Amino acid sequence: MRIFIRILILFALAVGIAIGGRFNAGNVVLFYPPTRIDVSLNFFLLILAAVFFVVYVIVRTIVVTTEMPKKVAEYRQSKRERESNRALRDALKALFEGRFGHAEKSAVKALDLPENKALASLIGAKAAHHMSQSERRNAWFAGIEDDTAYKTARLVTMTELYVDEHKAEQALEAVKELNARGKRHIQVLRWALKANQQAKNWSEVVKLVRTLEKNHAIHPALAGRLREMSYEALLKENGHDAESLRRIWSEVPAAERKNRYIAVIAAAAFTQCQLLEEARNIVERALAEEWDNRLLRSYREAAGVEGSAALRSQIEHCEDWLKKQVKNAELELTLGVLCFHQKLWGKAQVHMEDALSHAQEARIVREANLSLAQLHEKLGQPAEATKHYRQCALATSL
Repeated sequence: MRIFIRILILFALAVGIAIGGRFNAGNVVLFYPPTRIDVSLNFFLLILAAVFFVVYVIVRTIVVTTEMPKKVAEYRQSKRERESNRALRDALKALFEGRFGHAEKSAVKALDLPENKALASLIGAKAAHHMSQSERRNAWFAGIEDDTAYKTARLVTMTELYVDEHKAEQALEAVKELNARGKRHIQVLRWALKANQQAKNWSEVVKLVRTLEKNHAIHPALAGRLREMSYEALLKENGHDAESLRRIWSEVPAAERKNRYIAVIAAAAFTQCQLLEEARNIVERALAEEWDNRLLRSYREAAGVEGSAALRSQIEHCEDWLKKQVKNAELELTLGVLCFHQKLWGKAQVHMEDALSHAQEARIVREANLSLAQLHEKLGQPAEATKHYRQCALATSL
């Protein structure tokens, strides 16, 4: 429709000029003494239009000629951009396809364009890493070290690759620099968690697990297992020092202290450090929350002194538990050992024999026979003691 309208306008204009020229009787006089030129107005307008056209062509030619170098440079730049962008796309595609050699080669081609240098370097670094070329990977990173726009991307990538290579110290240095820049997004926290786990920085692991849990960025099962591993390592590392052990335990939240696995480790550590009262309290609180036979071993090892209120309280607790945990061999053995410490010989023997009759594990059979042998020695019954020592030895050999 637009073309039709323009053609119509041109035709109308041509008709107008033809009609105007036909009925135009005007003259133009050009006088420059002693010369005088008389021409019709129509011819003058035609000459004027021709001169304008010639001048326009000359000026246009000059302009085009002077702009030619600039246009050639723009064309070359455009071509370089297209090739660099194509190479960058090829590098990214090859990286995802697992063709790391091709990805690195394409990344080299993409470096021709300064705007693509940082991204191409990150792709090249990842490709070199997956080919176990650490030196080339580090060279790629070094090439964009001064690029502030991509500094966060570089540090996050470095953290990921160093963690994958189990170089925890370098990964933690990158994390430290990211934290200094205020970059603590979820993915950085995940890599920091793995790096600290590899470096065995268990206190930091616990903190990061809590942070990730608050952001729903870690599976509850994994969070629980990492927390248990961290507390186990911390308690074992500080098990030789009472003050350090108490400090570590005081930092454990009340809800996590009830975790039976953590309670087992803590009770064993406190018992080993001869902090028997704390060990007993840990076991009693944990068993009140959830039953676990593994806690009972620390409970009997943390027995109070003969005649003490603590030992009597332990026996009462075991008797109450036994009403709910009927035929529990571990509990019966624990009660028998506690009665033995209290010199309640009859009760001790009954519970030890019950433990032996209900035992299904070789360990409990061995410990019950050993306890009965020691009991019979105290009672002056060497024959019975020898019998149980022999059965203990047989259970040990199984």
